[in-house]
Amino acid sequence: MKAPGPQASDMQPADTPCAADLIVPDWPAPPGVRALVTTRNGGVSTGAHCSLNLGTRAGDDPLAVAENRRRLDALLPAPARWLQQVHGSRVVAAHDIDATRPPPQADASFTDRPHAVCTVMIADCMPVLLCSDDGRWIGAAHCGWRGLAGGAIENTLDAIGIDARRMIAWLGPAIGPDAFEVGADVRDAFLAIDRSDDVAFRPSPTVPGKWYADLFTLGRRRLARAGVTQVHGGGLCTVSDPARFFSYRRDGTTGRMAALVWRDA
Repeated sequence: MKAPGPQASDMQPADTPCAADLIVPDWPAPPGVRALVTTRNGGVSTGAHCSLNLGTRAGDDPLAVAENRRRLDALLPAPARWLQQVHGSRVVAAHDIDATRPPPQADASFTDRPHAVCTVMIADCMPVLLCSDDGRWIGAAHCGWRGLAGGAIENTLDAIGIDARRMIAWLGPAIGPDAFEVGADVRDAFLAIDRSDDVAFRPSPTVPGKWYADLFTLGRRRLARAGVTQVHGGGLCTVSDPARFFSYRRDGTTGRMAALVWRDA
């Protein structure tokens, strides 16, 4: 039976504005697995970072970011386990992240411990949330094109270490296929792994040598090749919805959102 994720109405303290605009993944996660994605709304940042910017390296006022993170943590069973993301494929155990120390350089985390909140930041790159069918294992991967081509999904599944057919995945908001114009180098990186990935690229009708890439299709294909058959989500474009999403490709100077998954007990 499908277990609903956290609902804004039953998660938020009355004085926590950021809960007013959350995305709750629509996936068949087992009881006890919770997940959410923030939007740009509900925080205190101003200007290009308005308003719920969670990124400490985006050029925002540190006090505003601290307040935004405090508002997010008020929705969680424990503080989010942040990463210093580098567009790579390194995976760490969320329960080993020490909040008193600088976050580890990694682009994915996993855990089998209650209340260790796997967290990735996004502003066009695709978050991939994972859970096992028994709710024991969870993970989150930050997947731009480099992460996808470099094996961020596969490395996370390997770190979890169970049969991939038991895993459930959800693809969160990312730059959409009508907005993600790339060079031939990006297409070549995927075709060097599997030439059939060409289905995720279409030539630009106006710029020779440019292609439009579909991160959602590439993510689904990587998951399928790894053995994950239960894949949900995908399709929410960060670039095309400036009222709801930060987008680095669209704006340059901008904030960061977060995708989070955890287990209750």
